[in-house]
Order: sequence, then structure tokens, then C-alpha cells
Amino acid sequence: MAKSKGNRIQVILECTEHKATGKPGTSRYVTQKNRKNTPDRLELKKFNPILKKYTVHKEIK
Repeated sequence: MAKSKGNRIQVILECTEHKATGKPGTSRYVTQKNRKNTPDRLELKKFNPILKKYTVHKEIK
């Protein structure tokens, strides 16, 4: 019997405030999450180098 890949998956986090500013570029981070423990979309406060402040980044994929 083959082993399954597990519950840990790779997700992309994108800044929510950056789109409203109209500045070019995007702030994205790649991280992992456990699908079993957190089935809903992930939200973390991360640093946005374009806006030069900490903003909320939400899972996009």
C-alpha cells in the first residue's frame, strides 16, 4: 500500500491592504500549514516591504 502525502500542504499568503493603495507589485509569502488542524484559510500579519509596515496576509490558493 502506498503512503499518502500527509496533511501538510504549501500555501501562498498575499497582502490584503496592498491592492487598495494602487502601488505596483505584490507582497507574497510561501509557508506550510497542516490541513487537518486548520482547514479554513490562513491569515497572518507579515511585513510588507513596499508599504514598509506589518499588514494582514491571507491565503490565496
